[in-house]
Amino acid sequence: MSGITHLFAGVPVSDLDASIDWYTRFFGRPPDMCVGEEILWEIDEHAWLFIEPNAARAGAGRITLSVAGLDAVLERLAAQRIEHEPIETYSNGVRHVNVPDPDGNAIAFAEPPDAASALHGV
Repeated sequence: MSGITHLFAGVPVSDLDASIDWYTRFFGRPPDMCVGEEILWEIDEHAWLFIEPNAARAGAGRITLSVAGLDAVLERLAAQRIEHEPIETYSNGVRHVNVPDPDGNAIAFAEPPDAASALHGV
């Protein structure tokens, strides 16, 4: 699909202040921008994740971020008191883990097998 230049993925939350705190710890830094009631973090040059108050839809969000170094990411999150569900390894070698936010939105990480190998010199 041509013409797409940026991605803005939104997550509905019930308590904006509590969610700003959680996502600040999740990303390891404060938001990059606030537009009205939308609070945004830039996660890549052309990719943004935003939270917005919407109690009726809170908990229905589902975002997966591809990472290299999943174990290091999870260690950093643990230091910020952010818990995760058990890590799954899919038949194609992808390691996947859900890190639910305070509303239960499914924020997840997926590490392709080649990313793990590259980090460990395999």
